[in-house]
Amino acid sequence: MTFPILSTLIALPIVGAFLLFAFTDDEAHESTIRNAALVVSLLVFGLTLLLWAQFDAASANFQFVERHPWIPAFGIDYSVGVDGISLLLIVLTGFLTPIALLCSWESVHTKTRGFCMLILLLEAAMIGVFVSIDLFLFYVFWDAMLIPMYFLIGIWGYDRRIYAAIKFLLYTMAGSVLMLLAILALAVMHNQQMGTYSFDLQRLFDLRIEPGLQMWLFLAFTLAFCIKVPLFPFHTWLPDAHTQAPTAGSVILAGVLLKMGTYGLVRFAFPLFPEAAVAFAPYLGWLAVIGIVYGALVAMVQPDMKKLVAYSSVSHLGFVVLGIAALNTQGMEGAVYQMLNHGISTGGLFLIVGMLSDRRHTRLISEYGGLKNVTPRLVAAFLIITLASIGLPGLNGFVGEFLILLGAFAANRTLAVVAASGVILSATYMLWMFQRVNYGTVTNPKNESLPDLKPREWVVLVPIIAMCVVMGVFPNLFLRPMAPSVAKLLTRMNQTSRVQAQVAPPVDAAAAVVAEKR
Repeated sequence: MTFPILSTLIALPIVGAFLLFAFTDDEAHESTIRNAALVVSLLVFGLTLLLWAQFDAASANFQFVERHPWIPAFGIDYSVGVDGISLLLIVLTGFLTPIALLCSWESVHTKTRGFCMLILLLEAAMIGVFVSIDLFLFYVFWDAMLIPMYFLIGIWGYDRRIYAAIKFLLYTMAGSVLMLLAILALAVMHNQQMGTYSFDLQRLFDLRIEPGLQMWLFLAFTLAFCIKVPLFPFHTWLPDAHTQAPTAGSVILAGVLLKMGTYGLVRFAFPLFPEAAVAFAPYLGWLAVIGIVYGALVAMVQPDMKKLVAYSSVSHLGFVVLGIAALNTQGMEGAVYQMLNHGISTGGLFLIVGMLSDRRHTRLISEYGGLKNVTPRLVAAFLIITLASIGLPGLNGFVGEFLILLGAFAANRTLAVVAASGVILSATYMLWMFQRVNYGTVTNPKNESLPDLKPREWVVLVPIIAMCVVMGVFPNLFLRPMAPSVAKLLTRMNQTSRVQAQVAPPVDAAAAVVAEKR
């Protein structure tokens, strides 16, 4: 029997969280609790790297699959597996969790044990979402991750934390209920057509679903995922959640949780209902473009740095949905790549804002100015992450946005042109914010003695900056594992929906297409 690495990835943070009960929640054990949680999260990250090292990048199939009967009377199994689309999102989760724990070292001093336990439980639920290939199991993890995030915002957040936490919970659960009904409908249809209930993703692919019913089921799934992204106009919970969450919560929310919506579109909504997906893709594309421009314009007028970065998420994740809606290789690969990019660069921006907030206890842009003269190393890190966020060539953001715009241009030139304006607007509001915070003279006396980067902050920021550079310079390292899975997804949609014209040829196959025409 092979080592159950996926189950271990889920179980390890859960076991680690409950082992923290061995320590009393007081000042004497605070450091021990933090260190124990950090060690567990680093072990999980090490396992994700081992998973990546053993992953067969040439295969489009699910790997490391584990299947065990759970509730056999209803066809519910514990089924987990990983392919090229989910692999790097699992690694991203493992990468950001220890960073989230480290960044809370000086900002969280109450109920430390509970805080560390919730971070670890949240990590387990997020990994569970990405490895589930049984829809019932997926739904369990999908809802389970709401609980830790709700308490992280509600207990350790800022002034309006209760309002933001309840809003986050209600919005997400509203979409989840519709998705649950659609999942149950699929299981019933499998029983009618195959004689047994099943929630297994591979078996549900074999269902014959009438186009009219496909439309309703697709809408139920897509609404849940669009709320989680969040896609315009379902975005209003996000700025409140980001603004009120502690820094660690914002890093995980931006870095991983929002990707569950776009991941759900790619993993479930589009391949399960290909005809409906093709019919609705243009509408999703327009909603994505509206979100890109709207998010950028609203971010431009924000006085609060954290709220500005929150609205930038609405804009940047619009690019991800646009890439998915393009229904071609370039767009889809760019979308998955941009999920990783956004987790790294936007997570880094929330870290920087959190560091400034810890120093000055304010996030208002007007309270700063001239920080380059006081904290030059912090400003240098701020600059690199800002440039990565706006897509400077050579850094991670450029590759994803370029592939998405290339795919969007092949699908709909108007959408691509309007979306490209979002790139310009992104540079405008990010650089304007950076200039107001860091350049000029120090006009506020409170800023004159701010400390520069501390050793712990170096440990937090250096991996983020390194990933911005590595992903910008060596994109094939990340594109290669996902390529076969993306090609398989598009082939399925092409064959099922009979819309070959919608699916552009893969970039690697372009030369073969030209040769065939000759």
